[in-house]
Amino acid sequence: MESARGPFAALEALPAAGACELGAALLVPGYTGSKEDFIPVLSQLAAAGRRVLAVDMRGQYQTPGPDDPYAYRPAQLGADIAAVAEATQTIHLLGHSFGGLVAREAVIGGYTPASLTLMSSGPSALTGPRAEELSSMLKLLDGAAPQDLKGKIAEIWHGVLEPQAIADGVPAPIVAFLEGRILANNPTALAAMASHLLSAPDKTDNLAAREIPTFVLYGENDNAWPPAEQGDMAARLGAQRSCIPGAAHNPNVEAPATTAHALTAFWNAMEARGAVVLRRVVRRRFPVPTERGGHTTSPTRRTERGNSSARPSHGRRGTAAARPSGQCRR
Repeated sequence: MESARGPFAALEALPAAGACELGAALLVPGYTGSKEDFIPVLSQLAAAGRRVLAVDMRGQYQTPGPDDPYAYRPAQLGADIAAVAEATQTIHLLGHSFGGLVAREAVIGGYTPASLTLMSSGPSALTGPRAEELSSMLKLLDGAAPQDLKGKIAEIWHGVLEPQAIADGVPAPIVAFLEGRILANNPTALAAMASHLLSAPDKTDNLAAREIPTFVLYGENDNAWPPAEQGDMAARLGAQRSCIPGAAHNPNVEAPATTAHALTAFWNAMEARGAVVLRRVVRRRFPVPTERGGHTTSPTRRTERGNSSARPSHGRRGTAAARPSGQCRR
């Protein structure tokens, strides 16, 4: 799909039947991930009656990116996502892992979605075993010439990541896909994103100041950011929180049905709340006139005999008051 900041590869899911009656959602993957990470939940999310899009960020898999580290700074990636959201008219934004840090930057930078979901994403830099793995990878890439980075990434795949995937029992077709995906990533993007994951500052207060309805969702066995840390972030944001039983860092893959249900319930609740607020605004801006006795009436109308009769008014509560912004047209 095209945006003001260039083309982005995307997957789009629509309801199998019926119209898109609810606000559209945009899903942003994590580090070394891609839009395909959301395939297990796309159809379930769309079945509720909404259009759902998942994208590759700049430099990820099938979205091209330059060999310039500046292009992969969180603020720049956040601006990309804001442009994609505007181009696709999506109103709900979800970021997974590093994608959560990017979605946060988009909101802090001024983008205003109807809701923000941070899935398996923490308040600041990655710590623990995952951070050690990233640090080791950066050491292998450190000092390599730009033209040699891709070869270094291939060494990391064949020497570390592929044997680990096989040992974990990942099916051969998926291993083949993962190989093609990581080698298709822009090497400069991989190095820059890893560096940001290890140095991200805590911007929870900045995000809270934007007052965007937020949902923090994570697996009970998350091995990236500790669940307790994500729960504390949710409290600081005043956000709704959901811990997915049996899931680790990828609840969209490890518990897709539970995850899709939680997201749909949150998005629906936000849209319902928005519709109520909109109706109240309309009523305040366009008050319905009342007679001395307190009865609401509309202007008189002529009957066939020339007489006039009063007709109760229902106020200005047309489709604009009942339908949330970003909805697909029937």
